[in-house]
Amino acid sequence: MNVFAQTPPLQGIADACGESNRGFVCEQVFDWTGNDSLASAADWLLDRPIRIALILVAAWIATRIVKRAIVRFTKRIATAPSSARLQKLRERGPVKSLADADARSRAESRAETLGHVLRSVTVALIWIFALLIVLGEIGVNLGPLIAGAGIGGVALGFGAQSIVKDFLSGLFMLVEDHYGVGDVVDLGYATGTVEEVSLRSTTIRDVKGTVWHVPNGEIARVGNFSQLWSRALIDIEVSYDTDLRMAMGVIHKVAQEFWEDPEWGGDELAERPDVWGVQYLGGSGIALRVAVKTEPSMQWSVERELRLRLKEAFDEAGIEIPFPQQTVWFRNDDERNDDEEN
Repeated sequence: MNVFAQTPPLQGIADACGESNRGFVCEQVFDWTGNDSLASAADWLLDRPIRIALILVAAWIATRIVKRAIVRFTKRIATAPSSARLQKLRERGPVKSLADADARSRAESRAETLGHVLRSVTVALIWIFALLIVLGEIGVNLGPLIAGAGIGGVALGFGAQSIVKDFLSGLFMLVEDHYGVGDVVDLGYATGTVEEVSLRSTTIRDVKGTVWHVPNGEIARVGNFSQLWSRALIDIEVSYDTDLRMAMGVIHKVAQEFWEDPEWGGDELAERPDVWGVQYLGGSGIALRVAVKTEPSMQWSVERELRLRLKEAFDEAGIEIPFPQQTVWFRNDDERNDDEEN
């Protein structure tokens, strides 16, 4: 028996199943029938649909796996980075449980936004890759398509590089938790309360009510006045002839009463006020500084209330809060000339 006589003609199988990437069904049908048309039809009706279905199933499984991985990743972001800070808040007593809840809510919101973005991007990439493989299976030449997509991507990248920069900056700000909705921040362009944070831009409202939309890619630095805790610093000037130790005693008494006030000490203050002492020697008086660690974003209301109480206490104690003074000397030139002649 001649073995080579049983082998299908190479040109016939090439015409039916192609030069490369020949399907198993196509080769078997051609081997059984020797009919290239029937083998080609079997390849289109059986082999390629099966491979396409397997590709789609693999893409679906990959998306499920990636989504679960992203969910676990975002849960770690929501819990692990802030666990040490939340533990410190819990150790400060049951009154501070609201701060614990706010921090958890903020972390969960940040993780949810980040997870939504990552899921959308990864799922889109997986299905685009699967679509390209399917196009290759049905005989589409992917070379010109990929080359055209590459050229278009480069052109789009040059034209939309500012948008890409904004999205990347927004992604890193979400991961690193620079600020969140409700924080009072200084973004360089404007200072105000954050009303909305997206991957594209940040919206803040300043004290005058003006709404500022700042692209994330243009934010070079962020000053957050209300993350975890804040501090109220008050410098009060007294005249040079004031007994400084007595003045600091009055300030300490006012600070202690402020701390014991249930309206302020329980909800607004994080720690007992501290009188730091002489801050500087000015042109018209001596500045004494008192510092108060407060809950986030409460430093301004604490400063206003404490200034009012200190002013009332100074008035009662007879301590003068100085005002700018200047000594002026007048010279009479006629009297000076008479003195020189004598």
